[in-house]
Amino acid sequence: MGKVTGFLEIDRQVHKYQPASDRIRHFKEFTLPMSDKEVEKQAARCMDCGVPFCHGPTGCPIHNQIPDWNDLVYAGDWENAIRNLHTTNNFPEFTGRICPAPCEEACTLNLEDIPVAIKTIEQALADKAYELGMVRPQPPEKKTGKRVAIIGSGPAGMAAAQQLARVGHDVHVYERESKPGGLMRFGIPDFKMEKHFIDRRVEQMQGEGVTFHCGVNVGVDKTVDELLEGHDAVLYCGGSETPRPAGIPGADLEGVHDAMPYLVQQNKRVGHEDIHSVAWPSQPIVAGGKHVVVVGGGDTASDCVGTAFRQGAVRVTQLDIRPQPPEKENKLAVWPYWATKMRTSSSQAEGAEREFQVATLEFIGEEGALTGVKCCEVDEKRLPIAGTEFVIRADLAFIAIGFAGPFADGVLKDLGGRIEVIKDTRRSTNIAANDKDYRTSVDRLYAAGDVRRGQSLVVWAIREGRQAARSIDEALMGSSVLPR
Repeated sequence: MGKVTGFLEIDRQVHKYQPASDRIRHFKEFTLPMSDKEVEKQAARCMDCGVPFCHGPTGCPIHNQIPDWNDLVYAGDWENAIRNLHTTNNFPEFTGRICPAPCEEACTLNLEDIPVAIKTIEQALADKAYELGMVRPQPPEKKTGKRVAIIGSGPAGMAAAQQLARVGHDVHVYERESKPGGLMRFGIPDFKMEKHFIDRRVEQMQGEGVTFHCGVNVGVDKTVDELLEGHDAVLYCGGSETPRPAGIPGADLEGVHDAMPYLVQQNKRVGHEDIHSVAWPSQPIVAGGKHVVVVGGGDTASDCVGTAFRQGAVRVTQLDIRPQPPEKENKLAVWPYWATKMRTSSSQAEGAEREFQVATLEFIGEEGALTGVKCCEVDEKRLPIAGTEFVIRADLAFIAIGFAGPFADGVLKDLGGRIEVIKDTRRSTNIAANDKDYRTSVDRLYAAGDVRRGQSLVVWAIREGRQAARSIDEALMGSSVLPR
C-alpha cells in the first residue's frame, strides 16, 4: 500500500504543536495542521507489510481499513479515502484527536520506532471531509416504524443512534446534561478537542432523524420502565463516571477534589454555560495562583494538569504510584501490543513535575483547608518504604485514579436488583452484557460502552455502540444490513 519504497525515502512527520508558552494562554486546540501534500507523503510511507496489524484486533478496535485509505490519500483521492474511513468510523474527527492511536503501536514500522503517522492522517481526512462538504445527513429511504431509546449521548450512544437512524428506526437519545456529547463534551478539555465538532455531528444526526432530549436524567426524571413502554428497545450507554475511592485521609479538606467536577466546570466555562452540573455539583474550582497536586498517572490526570496551567497555576506536580517506565520498550516482547514505556503528554510537557513510584499518604491541612500532600516512596509491591516520607506544598489537589462504574443513583437505583451487574478486576461495577448481542438481564434493555466494559477509550465506545446497534436492528427486524 502507499508507495512501495515510501517508508525508505520519507521520514515520519506528525503535525506540530504551538509552543507551550503560547498554548497555555488559551483553551483552543493547538495542533498545527499539515498541508495536503505533506499528509500525502506520510500516507506514502504505509508499506505492503503483508499482515496489517494496524487494523487488526491488536490495533484498531473499529477495524479502520488503514492501509486502504492511506493508499487513496497517497494517490490524492481524498474523497474515496474519506468514504472508506466513514464505513468503519462514525466520528473520525473525534478519534483523530483524542485516541491514543494503538494502530500506530501495532504498525510494522513501529518495530523501528517510525510508525506511519496514522492518527495525523485520520484527523486530516476527517477535517477534509467537512471542508469538502461530505459530512451530510444520510436519512433512510424508508422508516421501519420501530422506536429505540438510547440513554446517554457519549460516543457509544451517538454511534448507536446514528447507525439505527440510518436504517430507518425512530431514535430518541436521552442526555442528563444540557448538551449531547457525554464526557467527550464535558470531560475532555477543549484544548484536546473543540466542541463544535460534536455540534456538527449532532446537527447531521438530527437531519437523519435522531431526536435529542437533553436535561433528562433517566432513572430520576424519567424511569427506565417508561422508556421500555414507549420504545421497542432501549440501549444504556451511561458511561463509567463514579470516581474510584482513593481512601486517602484528609480527602474532605477544602481544596481536595475528584478530577471530574474540575474538568466539567472548566468545559462549561469555555462553553459559556452555568458551571453547575447535574452529576457533579460543586463550588467553583480554579487553579489560578495555586500550587496544584494531581494524584494519578492517566489521561484524566493529564487533563487536570493542562487545565491547571491554563488557569494560571504556579506549580503543578503529578504523582504516579507506578515506577517510571523505560524510555524504550522491548519490541520483540510486546509488539504489536500497547507498550509500557515513558510517554509525555502535551499537558505534562507544559511544565508538570512528575513523581513516580510515590504513594499519597495523606492530605494535610490547617483550619480545614489543604496546605500539603504527604507522600512516600513505594517498593515494587506498592508498599511504603519507611523513612522516605516527604510533603509537597499544595493549595489544590485532584484525585484522578479512575472510575468505578456508572452512577448508582440513576438507572441502577431505578432498576434495583432487576439488572445484573458484575465486578471486574479493576474494582469496577459494570452492567452485565456480553459483546455479542449486548443484552442485559432486563428484557429489551441493552448496554454498551464504558457502562458495560468499564472505563476505556473513545474508539472502543464507538465500536460497542455500532455493534449494539446491529444487535438491536437484528432483534427488531429479523436481520440487519449494519456492519458488526
